[in-house]
Amino acid sequence: MAHPKSKTSKQRKRKRRTHYKAEAPTLGVCQTTGQAHLLHRAHWHEGKLYYKGKVVMEQEID
Repeated sequence: MAHPKSKTSKQRKRKRRTHYKAEAPTLGVCQTTGQAHLLHRAHWHEGKLYYKGKVVMEQEID
């Protein structure tokens, strides 16, 4: 089995990985409320939870 001749330094290892960049999440607009939200995720708007433009749950007020 092959063995490295010398240890790969932290700097060398990190330089190799610099091309990985964070991407902005894709946002969609709700059909009902017009609010921007993450795709395939439910979102709250005025005390109601919406998913695919439909009310899934209402917030309980104690």
